[in-house]
Amino acid sequence: MKNSFVLCMMLVFLTTVGCSKPKTDSPTYNHGQMVVSTDPSFASVTEALADAYMISYPDTKITVVQQKEDLGFLALLKNQVRAVVMSRSLTPAETAAFRQHIDMEPQPAKFAADAILFIVPKDDPRTEITYDDVQSMLTDGKKNLIFNGTNSSDVNFIAERLKLKLNSSQYSVLPGHENIIRELHKFPGRIGVVGYNILSRPYNSRTSELLQHVKVLPVIYQGKSYQPSPETLINMSYPFTRVLYFLTNEGNFSIANGLIRYSCTQLGQMVVQKDGLQPYNLYRREVQMR
Repeated sequence: MKNSFVLCMMLVFLTTVGCSKPKTDSPTYNHGQMVVSTDPSFASVTEALADAYMISYPDTKITVVQQKEDLGFLALLKNQVRAVVMSRSLTPAETAAFRQHIDMEPQPAKFAADAILFIVPKDDPRTEITYDDVQSMLTDGKKNLIFNGTNSSDVNFIAERLKLKLNSSQYSVLPGHENIIRELHKFPGRIGVVGYNILSRPYNSRTSELLQHVKVLPVIYQGKSYQPSPETLINMSYPFTRVLYFLTNEGNFSIANGLIRYSCTQLGQMVVQKDGLQPYNLYRREVQMR
């Protein structure tokens, strides 16, 4: 009788376990949550892609945090974020640190072309800036270029582009791109430096309002004038064009890699284009008529 009771209890236990639902705590590309880091200079397109992904996969939650890309990269190494958006190449030391901490090769996933803009107030008489002007302004000690912060993505990219050492570059600082745009008129003779993504949304009311304060200077490079536009970004003829890419510490196909894949598909590239940037992965459409 005792044996029959034990056998009966074991059958009940096995039946209960067999009918229980599988756990769904482990994140997948369509379930779970993560944090992605982006520099404020290109936060708009990052947030647009994250929002679009969450609409496609309602069981996911992507939190976008804004911080300088150097800090974002460190957060990636410390596993504080699952992905980071970068605009400059990794240094050899950063590549080695990535291999050491993540135990993977860094695999940049390029998804958009962005740019650095040089702006002045609407009533400023200047109509252009030369490539050489930018270099001399960073080294002449006058600090006539205004960036949104020290070691920001804009500073890092220009230093890399001009092959300048960061500690030898001299410039002024105003926190926040929109603050630079709205306050630039208070600093006669200075030139503001902002990311293209800040002013790239053509049908956005805030973009229209910001453009009322400043004008964008074309850059003279090797005797030719280049205005930042989708056309000059697509062929990278604008001298300060930069490519945005994702890095992730995720070794499996979970939310971070899902967002990266989505951003590089045609749907994700449409989001990039709607946000005013140039899609990196172009999809040709061919129509055959008979």
